[in-house]
Amino acid sequence: MSAQANGHFSSRIGFIMAAAGSAVGVGNIWGFPTQAATHGGGAFLLVYVLLIILLGYPMLMAELMVGRHGQTNPADAMAKLGNSAISKQIGKTIGMISIITATLICTFYSILSGWFVSFALAPIAQMADQPDIANWFTEFSVSRNLVFSLVFIALVVLVIRQGIQKGIERWSKRLMPLLLIMLVLGAVYILTQPGAMQGLKVLLVPDFSMIFNADVLIGALGQTFFSLTVGTGAMMVYGAYLNKQENIGQLTAYVTLTDTMVAFLAALMIIPAMYVAQHNGVQIFADDGSLLNSDTLVFSVLPALFDSFGGISQYIIAIVFFTLMTIAGLTSAMSIAEVPTSYIVEKTSLNRNKATLVVGVFIAIMASIIVFNFSALFGLIITLTTERAQPLIALGIAIFMGWVWHRNKLMEDIAQQDSVNPDSFFWRLWPVYVKYICPLLITVIILQLFIG
Repeated sequence: MSAQANGHFSSRIGFIMAAAGSAVGVGNIWGFPTQAATHGGGAFLLVYVLLIILLGYPMLMAELMVGRHGQTNPADAMAKLGNSAISKQIGKTIGMISIITATLICTFYSILSGWFVSFALAPIAQMADQPDIANWFTEFSVSRNLVFSLVFIALVVLVIRQGIQKGIERWSKRLMPLLLIMLVLGAVYILTQPGAMQGLKVLLVPDFSMIFNADVLIGALGQTFFSLTVGTGAMMVYGAYLNKQENIGQLTAYVTLTDTMVAFLAALMIIPAMYVAQHNGVQIFADDGSLLNSDTLVFSVLPALFDSFGGISQYIIAIVFFTLMTIAGLTSAMSIAEVPTSYIVEKTSLNRNKATLVVGVFIAIMASIIVFNFSALFGLIITLTTERAQPLIALGIAIFMGWVWHRNKLMEDIAQQDSVNPDSFFWRLWPVYVKYICPLLITVIILQLFIG
């Protein structure tokens, strides 16, 4: 059974919003600004933009191309690139690992995004003069973590059970513009606060002496890689829901541009917000100049900043910010949960409703196990998926794309696209680039993650 069992995108804008929503996640809105703040501000931004062009764009296009060629789930799509029984089996294995990885990512992502939901509700409880409830929303506890993980999983299931057009596409077209509007308004508001200009200078004025710093290069390379969800199979699944005539180069450019724009807007809001917080007496840097608690800053420094505004504005700003984070989490989780869902629909007799329920229940059980064994499992699952499996899957995709997929068959796929000349410089260069340069860049990430 092909991807058509799952449906297809009804419009180009629907695909762009869904794919951009997949790429735009917590990694962009929180990960990018904290990475930038830790690794030289403007220098990190400059290196990040270069690496988005050099690695992010071509690898995102590779995943979409594989998915669109296969018109099926990641395991079977990768197998279709093989020329022999062995290469087909290796391809299928890489695809299956991406499906398993996506499912596991959903477990910790649901817990993390559940915190955003609870932090968005906490100011409402405070305004309703319910301090005990507000404290429960914001204090770390098994009950809070469990309830809101399940709430978030239920939201994801409600969207993807409706299918591609009525679920993922419709909600992406609603949530992505809302996310962009909220980011712009948030950035404009923060930039009017005292202390913000110092943060703006840190972000926009590069220290060129730091551009070739190893930490900056590796940090930007990793952020580029993870922010575009390369290696989860999500883009392969979305590619499978495209028709053969769509211009993949153009679509990938729109998605990459949107993803980068969101990351920049988030940095434009959060890095100045750090300096506004500092101006208001909140400690954000250690004595050596390093960022305090960069991993949990969103749950410590920013709420302290919001509190410092006083009055009703502190509650409104907190609600808006954590709603923004919830939306970013939801648009990414929808695409990641679609990976195992599409596989089950295609490979079993279950319809989408039942397949979505199976995936939702499995993710809920796994998330619950992590919640009850948080200290042992939460960090471990993040490391195994995002820092180990994703880079290896992406390396496998790059190798298969460049070395296994027969060039003539690839060029046939390229030639089917509207307004594309396969003999143009871009389309002759891209397969060679993916064959040699992308594996090299990904190998650098892997070596750093496994050895560094």
